Amino acid sequence: MLACLDLEGVLLPEIWVKFAEKTGIEELKITTREIPDYDQLMQMRLKILREHNLTIDDIQNVIATLSPLEGAYDFLNWLKSEFQVIILSDTYYEFIGPLMRQLDYPTVFCHSLVIDNNGLITDYKLRQSDQKTKAVKSLQSLNFKVISAGDSYNDTGMLQQADAGILFCPPDKVIKDFPQFPVARDYSEFKNLLSSTKLKLLG
Repeated sequence: MLACLDLEGVLLPEIWVKFAEKTGIEELKITTREIPDYDQLMQMRLKILREHNLTIDDIQNVIATLSPLEGAYDFLNWLKSEFQVIILSDTYYEFIGPLMRQLDYPTVFCHSLVIDNNGLITDYKLRQSDQKTKAVKSLQSLNFKVISAGDSYNDTGMLQQADAGILFCPPDKVIKDFPQFPVARDYSEFKNLLSSTKLKLLG
């Protein structure tokens, strides 16, 4: 049995939000919790970076000051003792390196950035569109049972595809739009939901 988790909002703080707080650019606080269309969101972010001449170094300097969410390290260690774990994220490898070190390098499937010689982020490359849902479907084709968990609109596809889905600390709007998924508000509740769901799926 596999557990497939989102990364930001589940194990890590929202990187773009933290960068927004550092730069004072309020529009960068918008995430997939507010805009379900990922390309629309990223084009907005790239436009803001160009307008303010912000580079990958500016973002990485902020990331270097961040840590996983409180309790995330211990939770992830527990999870790996109970499940095989794959993190499915719409973040970028160029962002998460230092933070993955703090989580003992879990397996992460995410995307890549296109960066020019001046360090400006000019574009992004998706591993594939809707990669979270497709990854879960592929794992199921290998006869794995999959429990998926996330907090935002871009996670709901993989939650619906999985054998069971859980929302972790989502905004109220996501709960309202997807009432079929149980909600965990902290890691203790999350552990209990994952354990009970595993038992149900094992029959």
